[in-house]
Amino acid sequence: MTTDRPEPSELAVADLIEMHRRMLLIRGFEQRVATLYRDGEVPGFVHLSIGQEATAVGACWPLHPADVITSTHRGHGHCLAKGLEPLGMFAELMGKADGTNRGRGGSMHIADPTLGIFGANGIVAAGLPIAAGAATAAQLRGDGSVAVAFFGDGASAQGAFHEAVNLAAVWELPVIFFCENNGYAEFSPASTQHAASLEQRAAGYGIGYVAVDGNDVVATAAAMEEVVAAARSGGGPVVVEAATYRWHGHYEGDPQRYRSPDEVSEWEARDPLLIHERRLRSAGVSDDESKALESSVTDQLDDAVEAARRLSSPLATELTDYVVRARPRPVEPPPPPDDAPVFRTMDAIHTALEVELADDERVFVAGIDVGAGGNVFGLTRGLADRFGDRVRDTPISETAIVGLGVGAAMAGMRPVVEVMYLDFLGVCFDQLLNQAAKLPFMTGGAAQMALTVRTQFGAGRSSGSQHSQSLEVLLAHIPGLTVVMPSTPADTYGLLRAAIQDPNPVIFIENRLLYGMKGPQPPSDHILPIGTSAVVRTGTDVTVVSVSRMVHEAIAAAEQLVGEGISVEVIDLRTVAPLDVVPILESVHKTSRLLIAHEAVVPFGIGAEIAATVVKEGFWDLDAPIERIGAAPTPPPYAPELERAWLPDRGTIVEAIRRLVAV
Repeated sequence: MTTDRPEPSELAVADLIEMHRRMLLIRGFEQRVATLYRDGEVPGFVHLSIGQEATAVGACWPLHPADVITSTHRGHGHCLAKGLEPLGMFAELMGKADGTNRGRGGSMHIADPTLGIFGANGIVAAGLPIAAGAATAAQLRGDGSVAVAFFGDGASAQGAFHEAVNLAAVWELPVIFFCENNGYAEFSPASTQHAASLEQRAAGYGIGYVAVDGNDVVATAAAMEEVVAAARSGGGPVVVEAATYRWHGHYEGDPQRYRSPDEVSEWEARDPLLIHERRLRSAGVSDDESKALESSVTDQLDDAVEAARRLSSPLATELTDYVVRARPRPVEPPPPPDDAPVFRTMDAIHTALEVELADDERVFVAGIDVGAGGNVFGLTRGLADRFGDRVRDTPISETAIVGLGVGAAMAGMRPVVEVMYLDFLGVCFDQLLNQAAKLPFMTGGAAQMALTVRTQFGAGRSSGSQHSQSLEVLLAHIPGLTVVMPSTPADTYGLLRAAIQDPNPVIFIENRLLYGMKGPQPPSDHILPIGTSAVVRTGTDVTVVSVSRMVHEAIAAAEQLVGEGISVEVIDLRTVAPLDVVPILESVHKTSRLLIAHEAVVPFGIGAEIAATVVKEGFWDLDAPIERIGAAPTPPPYAPELERAWLPDRGTIVEAIRRLVAV
């Protein structure tokens, strides 16, 4: 439907004046940023929203402090409309230490989670799944708050848009997807980008749609008042499409060859500030009052610019701040006694989830078939019966799954989301690489990110190239992510509990071939510190470092070599990132020989990182060259004969150890 424009009498004059002040603030801010960018005082990229002030102010008008917005690379106006102060924003754009994000975010990543501003975003459509996550947190808490996801018309071609909207529709989330349709997706007219209208797509997902004149702040605010009220009362998600226009190019410096001066002039005549000025006059606001308001805003912005200029830049010594939050460091508990009850790795996962769900109301579990189906391996069976809505089935939408985890974590929850196979991380890599890993840093430490992503891998059962890969090194290479790979049932229990309690995003990688493995069950309070390796077998001749299932192959190889008089020490990494090298260095100092064995392909794997670290620490004069073994540098094969040739095993490790001791 299309909303009618309300009459001025429907709003108090003071409200009309405040709307105008906010639009003047956005317009003046953007004009000054244009000048600062031109003069070299603002580095990087700048995308201005001059002409779109009414959409930002109108959309945020009915929002409460606890409500959340996610924004776009053109997000200054949204942040100002939600209450962010210009001084901090100017300072951020100038790269100052006291900027909104301490100089870590810049123009495209302005955020202040304390104000419900979960971030402008340099990735098109990335904010939509995050908003769905914030809305999920609101729904679970029942606090009546809502989320608004701003996006441009071009973003509706992204898969993240469709996944987020569908998830919100299925779960009836309190989220408004607010499209600022300015007619262009970067340089391309919107008419060339979509075969179906946004209204048609909203109908396809079974959710409401509202169209509004985005250059009329009162009309936009009125539409949003109605939509937000419905969302607060459980009405579910809605798509709002606001027709507006950006006066400047896609970015500052854009030559704008894709549109004519006449088109720009036509829209400038529909300036949202001019439209509202006429409304103010009709409401009895004098020209002198309007000029006084403009003068006040001008002074505020000029003062903010000058104050920002006087601030200092961040120190080089602070470079690594805000990458990882300080994590709990529990004392390493003793291993469970041999006469402890026996349980399986799959039991360890289920029990750890059950304990954390029971102990902390902020914890919830979401993923494909984790609820009614109990997970494809039966790991979560029965949890939904006990914990209800806190164990949620999702659509098959990995980007939405991880994105909702990011948004919910930013909202203070402790989500545990499941990506069914490690191979599928390519589908949701943006939410891991650019959102979960970077948002705490880009917000200067303001964003919470207590997110656990459970996934599994494991070759050896002819699962083929797209269901067998060991890809932990891709994740370990990303600053901000923690990567955990347990090898025993007890470690799985202790590390999964630690991951859920950790304030950082943790990727918890299980090996499905270990789900049935049995071992002694630790006490219920058993929690292992993340980031610590363990010596699981002592020896004097060779150090073997491994992780996950390959630890057991290494131990078996070591036992086989006892009869040959070869003493092998085996170290279980347990955590791939951060890497605990102290036990490795101590062991290599003793043995003077090192073998790293992992299931991933050898080139560029964690073995290379460990070898480089050992050499860097001075162990370059070893008794034998460092050996690395892993899968062959091909995709995982399907045929059993080929897979056996591709995947290393205890026999491969035995041969490598013999080579080392023969030198």
